[in-house]
Amino acid sequence: MERKIKLKTLNKHITCEICHGYFIDATTVTECLHTFCKSCLVKHLEENNTCPSCGDVIHQSHPLQYISFDRTMQDIVYKLVPNLMENEMKREREFYRLRNLPCPKDMPQNHEIDDKVTDDKHQESDYHRQDEQVNVCLECISNNLKHLKRRFIRCSSQATITHLKKFLAKKVLNGIERYKDVDILCNDELLGKDHTLKFVYVTRWRFKEPPLRLQYRPRVDI
Repeated sequence: MERKIKLKTLNKHITCEICHGYFIDATTVTECLHTFCKSCLVKHLEENNTCPSCGDVIHQSHPLQYISFDRTMQDIVYKLVPNLMENEMKREREFYRLRNLPCPKDMPQNHEIDDKVTDDKHQESDYHRQDEQVNVCLECISNNLKHLKRRFIRCSSQATITHLKKFLAKKVLNGIERYKDVDILCNDELLGKDHTLKFVYVTRWRFKEPPLRLQYRPRVDI
């Protein structure tokens, strides 16, 4: 006989200790593995450097570099809680509607960013042109890597630091598979591989003039 488990018995495992709601954009602290809503955790870390749950110091000066989106946990929450994802989408659309702005998730999406960063015919395709765009200046801060001929690029705000690392590896290391050999920094702070450009801009460049200026260098351990 199949045993049924009530959702309330799992609530403590799938709710945020800050807002006490179900996880939305579940984000985990890599140091202690406690999970919170992304917006709740980022807001907390703007004034603190400790985990809201256990109080452990995440990082003395750059705690935002030690959090990561937990896709598995978010998928679990959406599957366990009926209509949560649909209701969240409705609230998000209403948020943009009241501000007379288009909801990014309703705008036409063509393809995911091509991780191979090829220079073939797909270069002319319209990938992510409908996303919010970010202007980026990539500056080399090492004599051991080539400087880009074109330092300024424009790409989707949803692109991650890993995407930029692969782009740089292809351009300055002559092999996309060497992307882990490159570090990217902003304001001399090392950026996490899963950070989106939107996240970097909001947390590190919010009050500065565009473009977003990033530096790259070879990893210190190679």
